[in-house]
Amino acid sequence: MSETDDLRALMEADRWLDRVGSQKTHLPETAELAALEVELRAQLKVLNEAQAALAPVRSAYEVTQREGDRLRARAESLDKTLSSSTANSRELAALQTEVQHVRELLERSDDLELEYLIAVEPLDEAVNAVKAAAQPAVLRRSELQAAIVELHASLDEELVALRASRVEKCAALAPELLKRYEAALAREGTSGASQIVSGRCDGCRIALSPLDLDRWKGQPEGAFMNCPECGRLLMP
Repeated sequence: MSETDDLRALMEADRWLDRVGSQKTHLPETAELAALEVELRAQLKVLNEAQAALAPVRSAYEVTQREGDRLRARAESLDKTLSSSTANSRELAALQTEVQHVRELLERSDDLELEYLIAVEPLDEAVNAVKAAAQPAVLRRSELQAAIVELHASLDEELVALRASRVEKCAALAPELLKRYEAALAREGTSGASQIVSGRCDGCRIALSPLDLDRWKGQPEGAFMNCPECGRLLMP
């Protein structure tokens, strides 16, 4: 292979490295995941608002339930006491009065419990509706995260192989030419060399002036002129 071929091989290796590296940082799955995260954050806000509205009503409902259970247990206990009591008439009257009072309290408690239940149901449904609406996005997020991990692993393997191949291609170049190439690569990125296509450097896309183009065409074999704009080594 000629020195031009060796230089071209290194240029292509670096361009492939750049493409694969860019692919890793610009995966469509990553963009989709970012958009999905925005959507899920919005849904989470709605869910938090729905849960905030539900929480005090549910808490009041549960307190009323416990109070109803307490009153029912008390009423049952008083009924048993009355049915087996051998107390005098005054004590029996006091028990009956307490039973009546407890049953009145229980009736009001049951009414209040029903009111809270009626209030809880639509709020509970609203929370469940938000969760159900978000479920497909949650599942898709998991799929995307797994796909991104797998793609990154595959691309990392490819990058390792490409870097190993690049080492071999660097070794094929003369030290001074490699030094010039690496300097242009460090300055411009992507690659340290470029080709002239229709009078343009395909690295920076700038057309060479007629004078520079003539100077480039007049270079002897194995000599490489730097692009006047980007500094990459110019090849046919």
